[in-house]
Amino acid sequence: MSRPEAPLPAARPQPQPRSRFARFQSIVTRWGDNDIYGHVNNVVHYSFFDTAVNRHLIEAGALDIHAGSVIGLVVQTECHYFESIAFPQTVHAGLRVAHRGRSSVRYEVGLFADAAPLTAALGTLVHVYVDRVTRRPVPLPAALQAALAPLDVADSA
Repeated sequence: MSRPEAPLPAARPQPQPRSRFARFQSIVTRWGDNDIYGHVNNVVHYSFFDTAVNRHLIEAGALDIHAGSVIGLVVQTECHYFESIAFPQTVHAGLRVAHRGRSSVRYEVGLFADAAPLTAALGTLVHVYVDRVTRRPVPLPAALQAALAPLDVADSA
């Protein structure tokens, strides 16, 4: 009796260059971001992802966090770490849209420490856009579609 072959493992993601990203948000690290090992704790990277994506949407006029009828709920995140980030450094969070569905968006966020040419960390964040009251998925509103357009970058990886 023959056994089915095991699938080959996926290639480990590699650091990405700044050219892979369409827009950048600067985030200054804080003293409290460092952990006992002297670098920004891994959970802080997820906060950087949220901050970069939501700040872009707010600044583009696509997200009203206090009174908007549509909100984005995070349903999935992932991060690959390549280099340490530490206080005091400025993180440049590169943004791109990796996939756009009917009611969801998968953002790719690259974190660059200071002027580094490659990502120190590479993450994804998936938002499902829902009605604020019912929490049911809704089609991406026109204002959100317009805010996402500048984040569309041809996949060069």
